Amino acid sequence: MAVKIDSKIVDYAVARSDEQNAANDPVAGPEAGTGIEHMHEEIQRPERLEGQTYKIKTPLSEHALYVTVNDVILNEGTEHEVRRPFEVFINSKNMDHFQWIVALTRIVSAVFRKGGDCTFLVEELRSVFDPRGGYFKKGGRFMPSLVAEIGDVLEQHLRSIGMMESETLDEHQQAFIASKRAEVEGRAAQEPVEADCDDSTADYPPGAELCGKCHTKAMITMDGCLTCLNCGESKCG
Repeated sequence: MAVKIDSKIVDYAVARSDEQNAANDPVAGPEAGTGIEHMHEEIQRPERLEGQTYKIKTPLSEHALYVTVNDVILNEGTEHEVRRPFEVFINSKNMDHFQWIVALTRIVSAVFRKGGDCTFLVEELRSVFDPRGGYFKKGGRFMPSLVAEIGDVLEQHLRSIGMMESETLDEHQQAFIASKRAEVEGRAAQEPVEADCDDSTADYPPGAELCGKCHTKAMITMDGCLTCLNCGESKCG
């Protein structure tokens, strides 16, 4: 049906059905009609949130840092129930880093509440290097900075709530590494070695090198090839 327009056209818009509008709604999302709630900025903070607190003790400070990540439960009581991170807090007796810690927690919390995939934060934080140098954690894992260790804690939490998959070796890889580790430890037991005052690498053979993948001093030469006893990374592919 033709309609005559007598006035001047100053604007226009394409008419859409209600279903199309719901699918294009950045808040409601494409599943708005199904009743499934996703994380977005319009979600109000509940009075009570569940979370976990992680302790970070570094040689850079005599006081530990405590990182708390609180989660919000979406679609509670249904088959679509999921936990999503909502906010993060970092507390310590050491006030030297107070300003950047407050800034970091506010930015990370804002990204959480934005919704979508927030797992990229892990790699971004773990890529921060301290110009004064990093440090080794217990077990021989290298941390390039305090910020990187906060990223490591965030990764642990996202794995615990199912947002990131655990990188575990299959049974064949585990059996191969276990056999090679036993072989190396058997040779090391026959050779006298000097005691090392640093027990951070005591879980792996003496002389192990730093692995570039998992940042653990667990790289040893096996069958003429550098292989990591922690993650299975091999220079020979």
